[in-house]
Amino acid sequence: MEQLRGKKGFICDMDGVIYHGNRLLPGVKEFVQWLYDSNKDYLFLTNSSSSTPKELQQKLRRMGMEIDEHHFYTSALATAKFLSTQNPGCSAYVIGESGLLNALHDVGITMNHVNPDYVIVGEGSNYNYQSITKAVRLVMSGAKLIGTNYDLTGPSEEGIIPACRALVAPIEAATGKTAYYVGKPNPLMMRTGLKILGVHSEDAVIIGDRMDTDIIAGIESGLDTCLVLTGVTSLESMEQYPYRPRVVLKSVEEIPKEI
Repeated sequence: MEQLRGKKGFICDMDGVIYHGNRLLPGVKEFVQWLYDSNKDYLFLTNSSSSTPKELQQKLRRMGMEIDEHHFYTSALATAKFLSTQNPGCSAYVIGESGLLNALHDVGITMNHVNPDYVIVGEGSNYNYQSITKAVRLVMSGAKLIGTNYDLTGPSEEGIIPACRALVAPIEAATGKTAYYVGKPNPLMMRTGLKILGVHSEDAVIIGDRMDTDIIAGIESGLDTCLVLTGVTSLESMEQYPYRPRVVLKSVEEIPKEI
């Protein structure tokens, strides 16, 4: 724990670590205050693509926390950055919310329902049979399939809900095409997070609730790893993986306790 507390940079997942839906998890305010008091560089790195950094900032404000907008980075921003470098000025058919649409717009990617270069899928309320059918037809016509993140499920106030990979699965099955997933555990997103923090991987830790995205992302990117049991992964389900986090905690509440 002392080694973890001594890290310069903290990359924190949000869903299942900071909150469930609109409910702040215990000890989060104390943990963030400890980050401030200890002069830590920190970044909330979320695989969710539905919200903009400004919306995430306002969400936490409604929960009683004031955090500057620059502390947030999403899979939507990572997807937009990836496509803008791969194919500047491209077009896309998008299934997703404002966070994804705004991120793509800001880098000059245009919406195209006829002959797009890409079909991009994130979490969103516009996901339905019609949108799936449209996506399948466009991919079959040559559009490349992109998933904003690799999460299969996610935590909510009501329990586990399907996430991006579950939403992409029907399109992959119907077309026989495999999506490229940009968010965690893709090293692209992790390297960007470290660059934003301005710290080396050896001086950073990732705190997450998922073995299959957060923890493997940290291991493969050279970060220290901390699993919290407030989200998707339990002690029992952790046993199915061939790799381990260095630290397992009940919640982030345990990190500042002895300081």
